[in-house]
Amino acid sequence: MGTMIIRRLLQSLLTLLIVSIIIFLAVRFLPGDPILLMVYESDLVDLSDEQINELRKQFGLDKPIPLQYVDWLIGILHGDLGTSIFTRTPVADEIFRRLPITFQIGFSSIFFGSIIGIPMGVIAAVNRGKKLDQFVVTLTNLGITIPTFWLGLILMLLFSVNLGWLPVMGYTPLSEDFSMHIKQMIMPVFCLGIYPMAATARQTRSSMLEVLHQDYVRTARSKGLEENIIIIKHAMRNGLIPVITTIGLSVPVTVGGSAAIETVFAVPGMGRLLVTTVQSQDYAYVQGIILIIAAIVLVTNLLIDLAYGWIDPRIRYH
Repeated sequence: MGTMIIRRLLQSLLTLLIVSIIIFLAVRFLPGDPILLMVYESDLVDLSDEQINELRKQFGLDKPIPLQYVDWLIGILHGDLGTSIFTRTPVADEIFRRLPITFQIGFSSIFFGSIIGIPMGVIAAVNRGKKLDQFVVTLTNLGITIPTFWLGLILMLLFSVNLGWLPVMGYTPLSEDFSMHIKQMIMPVFCLGIYPMAATARQTRSSMLEVLHQDYVRTARSKGLEENIIIIKHAMRNGLIPVITTIGLSVPVTVGGSAAIETVFAVPGMGRLLVTTVQSQDYAYVQGIILIIAAIVLVTNLLIDLAYGWIDPRIRYH
């Protein structure tokens, strides 16, 4: 187990290094000049070429791209994600201030999708071919294909504008107002949880259909065990490994989808920050946010691999 963890950590570090290179080059090759954009937005259009070049020098943009990357990488190793071109403040402070908000919404939606999706898949598998199964399959197909931002707008129109049950948008910290915090989180979590719920339900149904036809399940039935015990104690435990994989694959989709949801509901999370900084070409923010997202995905994949051995003791790592 220890050898596997060390090997996976080394692989993750190599992957993170490759991702950092791709991120760095991608933002550098975007059309436009962030220094000129900052100058125009700050009403400093009367700056001379020498002054603009001095601004580039302040942010290290006058150096060759390989040297800019090395400086950025050295900064990361020292816990420095860079300085914002527009606010001239360390980007790590703002990113880590918003990261818990995105964490809360993202992992709440995955938890919501899992606790709803797994029972839905089990119920559909047990009632294969019946109306209940067809209903669940239809719902999961809708959940996979529906655009989350569109769903968010529909929910706002229905529950906020027409019924007045929930606030339209915004974010209130849990410590300030518990009731308002919960109300503001309902629609974003539901929208982001739709895809994990649908994907988990589909995979659970598929896995359970395969497991329910195994010999050990027929043996358990021949011994007179109750159907609920057979499904929960025997079938589900062996059918959960593909489901765990699906839940893990939902993490990057959910984290990526948080950008749209946080923008729709005006939630001050990391996803919304990414949208605004991409538009303004604030290199340090974009690089830092995407690098953190990549690290989250890699850590999640490692935890899922470890969960395999916990769910099925027959799995051994070498």
